[in-house]
Amino acid sequence: MPDPGLLRFPALVLIDLQEGFFETPALARERKRLVANCNWLIGAARATAIPVINVRTVHKKDKSTWTLKMLEDGQGYLFENTEQAANLEELDLEGSIEVVKRRDSAFWNTEMLTVLLRHRVSSLILAGVSSETCVSATATDAFAANLRVVLACDALASEDEKFEDVTLKFLESQYRQKLRKTKEVVAELFTANGQVLD
Repeated sequence: MPDPGLLRFPALVLIDLQEGFFETPALARERKRLVANCNWLIGAARATAIPVINVRTVHKKDKSTWTLKMLEDGQGYLFENTEQAANLEELDLEGSIEVVKRRDSAFWNTEMLTVLLRHRVSSLILAGVSSETCVSATATDAFAANLRVVLACDALASEDEKFEDVTLKFLESQYRQKLRKTKEVVAELFTANGQVLD
């Protein structure tokens, strides 16, 4: 039986669905599946009038936003106004709210909390990449902010399936965050909003 509070006042948060992250063979293989499930979630969010927040990682070439790892390696990426930093072109992001981040978590030094408060959001549906880094960091900070989280597990991807599995199980057991298939999330969205799924 669905938890009635699980998707109460939700937002769909898409994380790092950008060209640069899909240059690796492992994520390139997952692209079609990931985009299809994310677009399904976006369509359901739009139909049930919940906000869609598209989170992108973007850095400046002057090194002012670089992480320690980037500085140590002397190599940046996902620079402003480059193809690498662009959204996956197949995503249907019309009407979405964009949040730009500089670190793994979508909450670190961004306007994320302000956006969520403005839209009276109390739960998040997370999708995107990578499960063990940016998705996990965002999910952890959401827990700290007392936001319920549903991880759309087939709308997530990672280069390391074993690490992804361990990470998702940790989020589920430690933070009581729910793992759901896309079709289950979509069904719960319509049920929570008193609509019938066709």
